[in-house]
Amino acid sequence: QVQLVESGGGLVQPGGSLRLSCAASEFTFSNYAMRWYRQAPGKEREWVARISSSGVATNYADSVKGRFTISRDNTKNTMYLQMNSLKPEDTAVYFCNVMVYSVNYWGQGTQVTVSS
Repeated sequence: QVQLVESGGGLVQPGGSLRLSCAASEFTFSNYAMRWYRQAPGKEREWVARISSSGVATNYADSVKGRFTISRDNTKNTMYLQMNSLKPEDTAVYFCNVMVYSVNYWGQGTQVTVSS
């Protein structure tokens, strides 16, 4: 069974930075593209970024493009999201996601709060 565990969230001031991690286990991590999503309270889940299985190709939502960087270390079965120039509207629970055999798997999420 697929397991995903996010970490690294916290409280940060506007303009600050955080790095989120997603530790993956119980599947062949290097074979799959990975994604970050986020969900603010009372709002629908929003796609944030995607990274190909090798890490060569990345894609970003317009709202985070130029500020966030998705990466992965296939030797550590870990995906990252470096978040710079954070804005209050980035406040959300951030989830990592993988689709394996047409099934979407999610971690428990990590809270990011951007506030002065």
